[in-house]
Order: sequence, then structure tokens, then C-alpha cells
Amino acid sequence: MQFHLNGFLPGDPDIADPAARIQPSGTTGAVPDEVDVLIVGCGPAGLTLAAQLAAFPDIKTCIVEQKPGRLLVGQADGVACRTMEMFQAYGFAERVLREACWVNETTFWKPDDKRSAKIVRSGRVQDVKDGLSEFPHVILNQARVHDGFLDVMRKSPAKLEPHYARRLVDLHVDPAARSEDHAVTVRLERVDPGHQGEIETVKARYVVGCDGARSTVRKSIGRELHGDSANHAWGVMDVLAVTDFPDIRFKALIQSANDGSIIVIPREGGYLVRLYVELTTLDIGERVASRNITSDDLIAKARRILNPYTLEVKEIAWWSVYEIGQRLTDKFDDVPEAETATRLPRVFIAGDACHTHSPKAGQGMNVSMQDAFNLGWKLASVLRKQCAPQLLHGYSAERQAVAKELIEFDREWATILASAKGDGKAADAAKTQDYFVRHGRYTAGTATHYRPGLLTGNSTHQHLANGLVIGKRFHSAPVIRLADAKPVHLGHVARADGRWRIFAFAGSGNPAAGDGPIAALCNFLSQGRESPVRRYTSGDADIDSVIDVRAVFQQDHRELAIGAMPSLLLPAKGRYGLRDYEKMFCPDLKNGHDIFAMRGIDRNAGCMVVVRPDQYVAHVLPLDAYAELAAFFDGFMLQVN
Repeated sequence: MQFHLNGFLPGDPDIADPAARIQPSGTTGAVPDEVDVLIVGCGPAGLTLAAQLAAFPDIKTCIVEQKPGRLLVGQADGVACRTMEMFQAYGFAERVLREACWVNETTFWKPDDKRSAKIVRSGRVQDVKDGLSEFPHVILNQARVHDGFLDVMRKSPAKLEPHYARRLVDLHVDPAARSEDHAVTVRLERVDPGHQGEIETVKARYVVGCDGARSTVRKSIGRELHGDSANHAWGVMDVLAVTDFPDIRFKALIQSANDGSIIVIPREGGYLVRLYVELTTLDIGERVASRNITSDDLIAKARRILNPYTLEVKEIAWWSVYEIGQRLTDKFDDVPEAETATRLPRVFIAGDACHTHSPKAGQGMNVSMQDAFNLGWKLASVLRKQCAPQLLHGYSAERQAVAKELIEFDREWATILASAKGDGKAADAAKTQDYFVRHGRYTAGTATHYRPGLLTGNSTHQHLANGLVIGKRFHSAPVIRLADAKPVHLGHVARADGRWRIFAFAGSGNPAAGDGPIAALCNFLSQGRESPVRRYTSGDADIDSVIDVRAVFQQDHRELAIGAMPSLLLPAKGRYGLRDYEKMFCPDLKNGHDIFAMRGIDRNAGCMVVVRPDQYVAHVLPLDAYAELAAFFDGFMLQVN
């Protein structure tokens, strides 16, 4: 998909008229007096959270933003494989795939051994290892990612739109409030024309600060970002340019002998390209703003690094300069560590408000959205009285540990990219390439591994599904849907709808046998007194509205009779009691994709794989481990009346 040929134009490239590309966003009028969740900030984290909560019309959500309107240009652009998996759950992955630039290979450049003032290609690797994800690493303007979430919000049951031009003044938490009270009082100042200075007051049950590295929400709860700067100044610019550099449409890591490094990121549309340019080393305590760096300085530096290749910049769509730094706050909510056992969180922070990265590893936007995906379903579960409020402690515990690990990776990676000594000696291109390859799971976003806890089981039965690791994201694989022989990806049934999933992988026997393990499991889940499906689903709701049970068989789809399967796998749903035929799957044997072999499923015994609403594996259990399954859900869910 090509666009931007005659200049950068923001908005939807499918709309031919540039004046019509900028779809309206935002709602008019005052913010509500009371809400369940107030989200501060319309960045990637805020919009991810808002889009998930918008799926629940019984949850009153409000999102506010200080800027006058939606983002149109600039900022982050790298979308990791894991993030694409999340976009699939939200329903707009296909649109991103069509519009984005796919990063297929990464090239590495170093100073020429014979003429160090010039650069030569030193290596070339596949950007994402085969089998790591069904999705590629892609590049897309952050504004278009925002548009995807805004579209989801607009079309959702809650029909949610942001309130722009609101600046957070302060917030106060009532420590004596009950869990169901609107315990947080927030004051907002309007900054839109005609209303400047007007103060609006909102009472919320929960507040989430997604308001960036200078977060007012974070400051209001007494949290601080801790860390340091690497004293390196970098520039970034999105340009339309003419160049004879041969890898301009590849992701390229370039290290020169004397002028620093460049990262080339091809952008969507076929013509736009982003250049990250290493500029200078700062003095201790110096801020990059003091250098008065201009866009011409970035271009001049880029030209020196690219020597002997030429660069003629025709248009700069966006540019900025920044300092490399990694910072992290010690906790992602308002509860002091010493009071965790006696106090429930009311205020949370996500994204840059609680961790900042260099842009080099492409982690900032991606990790921020994963923060919000982790928090969103937990808030929804508590607000809908499916889970006890204590569940909310798990957000900070899980995501702070992930952010800490990723910051350590980012710090080392940023140092390697700035490894040129400036003394004419060759940069260590081999070390750069080796580190990039070895840490591919981090850049792909698939390295996250939650520790055992309330929402993550122990590894006693991990051997039953070695490729679906407890605490890691559910690694999808191709399957054939039994009812209609459609090839699908198993993981794509997991939407961002707040539901848990139980995937029952059948053992070696006949899955239709009335006395077999699959039939027995389905009978327990549908009829057993201790069944978590029955215990936590109200009688007037669809049987899969809280816990969605799916089955995967070993046989070819043509060998099985769908009508002989347990009734739980053909549930009657909706006002007419229509049958859901999309609960059963078989291996894609025709195309050589056997999910049992791909994900290390024990063929003889089979197993259950329990998957959280944010697509992470919560437990692996034998098919007959009814008591263990019940005990796991009993640990955090509330029985319906």
C-alpha cells in the first residue's frame, strides 16, 4: 500500500480527499460527575485501556486528554509481534497489516576496514525468528495506532469518545472509603477556547494515569521515576528523501567510525523513512535543549554517517531531539508496599508514567499498551463483581517486574548502538548483530514471563504442554475448525472481551466416546457443583460468557462427527438458543501444521490449558484435574448469587 508520494499527509490513507482524512474525534460537553474509571491521557496506554473497558456498557468510563485533539503525526512507530497479537484481540490487526510497513530483514553497517570514513554492509539477518509469532514486526505511525483504538471505542457498546482539552489539576483519595465508593476526587481544568480556566470535578472509583513521563497522576500519589540518563543526545526525523543508500527500505543499524550511529526505519506508504541519528555526548547534568539543535543539524550529521552515500531531504514530516535514559518507578499504584495487605489500590499508572525507555529497542509504546491490557480486564472483573478487589494488586506486581527486566535490556542495547569510540576505530558491528539476534524475543515482545502467583499456576504439569509455557503469552498455531473446515489460528478466538479460556487438548482416544476424558471434562464443567463455569456464570447468561471452553482434537476433521460431541462444545446461546459451532478444532494436517507437535502437547494424555483474558497462559492441567481447576478459579473469582 503506497502513499505519501507527494508529501506527508496524516490520517487514513484509504480516503482520497486529504481534507476528509482527519476523522472527527472527541465528545463535547462537560465530563460526567461520577464514573467507575477515569483515564488520564490519550496515549497508547490510555486508549488501549479505554478500548477494553468500552466493551462493557455497564462500566462507566471516561478518558480525558490535555491536548486539543487526537494525535496526527510523529512519536512511536514500531509495532512488535506481540502487540500485533493484541491488536488481533481488539479486532484491527488486519487493517494494521495492510497499511503498515513490514520489517522483514535487518541489515548492519560498519566503517570500511580500508577507508574508515566510509560505511559498508557487514551483515543481514531475518528480523523475526521463524515461528516466534504468526504476525510480523511492522512500522506504523503512532497516530494510526491511536485511530485503531478510537475506532474500536466509537463502535463499542459504550460508544466511548475522549474529552480533549482537560488538564489534570489534582486528585485526592479518601482512605476511609469502602471498595464500592467513588473514593477518588479529581479536578480538571478546561483549556479549550471559550472555556479556559473552568474547573470540572469528577468522582471516580478508580483513576489510571496514562499521562506520560511528566505524569501529574504519578506525582499526585507520591511516586517518582528513578534512573539516569546515558548522557547521549539523539535526534529523530521522519523524512521524504532521495538517497542512493541501498538499504533505505530495510531496517538498518549503521555505526560509523567518528560520527556516531544511525538507525534507519522504513515507514508505511513506501516513501517515508525515519532516521534515528546519534548527535552528541552531553555533559553530566546537561539537558539536550541547551544545545539548540536544529533539523539542519540532524540532516548534516546523517549525511556524514552515511558517507559515501548521499541524502537529499525533500520534506520533514516530524522531528525531535531527546536524551537516552531509562527510568522506572518502584510501584505502579497508590498503595505503599507495607500496606498491601490492608489497603486496596485506587489509582494506577501505566506506560511512560511509570517506566521510560530509549526508542532504540521499540519498547516504549509496545510495553505501555501491554500494561493497559493487563490492567483493563482486571478492572472490568472487579467492577462487574466477578473478582474480588484484591485482584488489582496483581497489576503492579506483574508489570513492574516486566518493566524492570525490559529496561535492563534497553540500557544495554542503547549502549551497544552508541559503541563507536570516535577515535577512528571500527565499531563492533559483529557484537551489535549478535546481540540483536540473541535478544529477538525482547524486541518481538514475546519475552514476558509472569511469575507463579494468584493468576499464574505452578509448573507441576507443564510437561503436558511444553510449548505453551505457564506465565507466557498463549502461542497461537494454525488449526482447522471442525464445523466448517475453515483454517484459522487458535489464538485468534481470544478477543479482548474479558473472558477466560479453557483449551481442552484431547488425548489419543476417541473424543466422542461417552466415557472418554473430553466427555467427562465437559460433563464436569457443565453440570458439576464445583465447576468454575457454573459457579461463576449467572443462570441467565450464556454458558461461555465468563469462561469460554474450546476443544482441540488430534484426528483429521473429516474423521469426526460433530453431532457426537459433548453438548458443552455445541452450546445453546442468545435469545433463540442458537448453537455455537465454533468451539472445536483439529490439526491442520493438510498443510503440515500439527498443533500437538508444534506446541509439545502430550498426545497420550492431552491436557487443559487455561488462558487469561490478556492472552497469557495461566495454568496447564491434566484433563481430569477437576479439583485443581476449581481451586485455581476459587482463588480470585466471586461466586454469583
